[in-house]
Amino acid sequence: MKKALAVLVLIAITYNGYSQEEDTSKRSNVQEFTPSKLLRKGQWDIKFFNSLYTQTKQTGAGTGESFSIDRQNFFTNTTEIYTGVSNNSRINVGFVFQVRANNFGGQSALSVFDFENNGIDSRSGLTTIAPSIRVQPFASIPNFSFTSSLYLPIFKDEAVPAYLDKRSTFWETKFFYDKTFGGGDWQIFTEADFGFNFGESQTDADPLTENPNERFANNSMFLPLSAFLSYFPSSKSTLFVNAQQAFLIDLGNNFEQNYTQLGFGGKYQLTNVLNIEASYGKFVRGNNFQGLGQTFSIGLRALL
Repeated sequence: MKKALAVLVLIAITYNGYSQEEDTSKRSNVQEFTPSKLLRKGQWDIKFFNSLYTQTKQTGAGTGESFSIDRQNFFTNTTEIYTGVSNNSRINVGFVFQVRANNFGGQSALSVFDFENNGIDSRSGLTTIAPSIRVQPFASIPNFSFTSSLYLPIFKDEAVPAYLDKRSTFWETKFFYDKTFGGGDWQIFTEADFGFNFGESQTDADPLTENPNERFANNSMFLPLSAFLSYFPSSKSTLFVNAQQAFLIDLGNNFEQNYTQLGFGGKYQLTNVLNIEASYGKFVRGNNFQGLGQTFSIGLRALL
């Protein structure tokens, strides 16, 4: 249940191609604006990304053996707003907002869109806000950058059975690098994330006034490593396959996890401003209460 939410935030990635040798004035947004590419001064990037994770299997305590459970559903909407602030297009600043809705106990996958909030088997609401900065540190390597964000939990702490989100202050830094090849038709994109969860430990939470389950990740590091191979059938479209190996590393909370996820998806430029993207992911293995479900995602991105 809880481990599944950790991956939802990372599906919000644009899988495009960029090559500094090409004339970018003739390239579409799909090709030019990869996660590695920053905005020009005064340019805006607004993205609405929606992910539905649903699971009917998970692994046991301290093992990778799976067993069946009643269906659990987790929906996340992530809104990202960035703007360029430097004359050399090497610094962007912005905010990230997240809205979540979860339900448990065997309800249908689409029932999560009812956004119920009874505290027993359904929770929903605005959960986090994060100031964020994007930096291209080396002028000589334009296809390498990083994004650093500080996620602050703003939802009410309630002593209820249902889980909504991590009760953590989460500092995450993502490193991006891509390389286009094959005459501009192919691209390899890599990402390494370093996320640190801070906050009250699960054992110190008061079960009469607080939700201990939402503190499972406190005092840990989240380390996903991802690779994407993209193909561009046209200047306005891309198809990709991806693989991810992630670790939740114990830094004092006596809890660790890891998982492997595989997926595929695509992206299309609808207008000069608006892009649409869709993806599918499957958790193929995991360890220690890791969910083995599926993620369905769709997003819209406006570059102004």
